[in-house]
Amino acid sequence: MAGNLKAILAEFIATFFFVVIGAGAVCMEALTGGRLGWTGIALAHGAAAAALALVYSRISGAQFNPAVTLCLWANGRQNVVKSVFFVFAQLLGATLAALLLKAVLHNRPELATGAPYLGACLPSDLGYKAATLVEAILTFFLVTGVYATSVEAKEREAAAPLLLGTVYAAGVLFSGPLTGGALNPARAFGPAMISGQWTYWWVYWVGPLAGAAAAGAVFEYLYLERKRP
Repeated sequence: MAGNLKAILAEFIATFFFVVIGAGAVCMEALTGGRLGWTGIALAHGAAAAALALVYSRISGAQFNPAVTLCLWANGRQNVVKSVFFVFAQLLGATLAALLLKAVLHNRPELATGAPYLGACLPSDLGYKAATLVEAILTFFLVTGVYATSVEAKEREAAAPLLLGTVYAAGVLFSGPLTGGALNPARAFGPAMISGQWTYWWVYWVGPLAGAAAAGAVFEYLYLERKRP
């Protein structure tokens, strides 16, 4: 029981940190008049993902992403109770992270009531269908990285921080101008909850969940032996 509580707390802290850094970078881009750019925003996401994978992988698996958590549950690699608590902790951490950003930026309320809406993820004019597809494809590669390290071969687990950080950075660099670069329902949920900006919110659930499900299916049924912990 103590181990489960530690893992749940780890997911809360990890998601909180990830959203503070990721959404915070988007806010800093607006605050500095575009000096950071999408390259800087992508590096912030990638560095945060790598650091969290290094710190929390032994405690909770450093999932900090409902799409990853639900994929592992759907494939029988994590029980339902643990998965539900993980998702709750992730969404709570993301919400409190956005609340912290709002408090820190209280002298600039326009960052919460207008673009960038505390770093909320919003599709550009490519439309919600294309945005959903972009989120799905990039989350597919992200979850592929999870399987290639933490699930498929434990001896590769040490490579997880570098791999996941790189995938996140590359994904945000490409998708940032198109969708805001979530690849993670929690990353989109927290800023949306606090700013009230829910435009096309389902894109950031349907896309990542579909991409994660596809990646899980490919590895589970094509590449891995049917082993369970």
